[in-house]
Amino acid sequence: MGGKKKLGLKQMERMQARKDEEEKAAEKKKEKAGPPKEKKPAGVVPPDTKNEKIISEIKKMNVLTPYAIASKFNIRISTAKDFLEQLEQNGIVELASGSHNIKVYKPKAA
Repeated sequence: MGGKKKLGLKQMERMQARKDEEEKAAEKKKEKAGPPKEKKPAGVVPPDTKNEKIISEIKKMNVLTPYAIASKFNIRISTAKDFLEQLEQNGIVELASGSHNIKVYKPKAA
């Protein structure tokens, strides 16, 4: 009836050769990659708001968003939101713009 047409010998040889090359390339790629990197879970504890090193890092940034802080200090976004609110209360940053979803801060000019 119907169905897939059988491949010729030459076509089967080409497919097999191509498959072997792909397997060799995959093995070489795995060897170069080395051991897999461990992914650490994001921290729940925010950084210290009185630490001068952290404050100087924050003042270097033009715009402060919860995502930017979370990725820079490896903390959760909810923790970063709380951290930014603490910095605002301490007078280190000020609210530039925002809605109920996201707030954008900027460092205060010293």
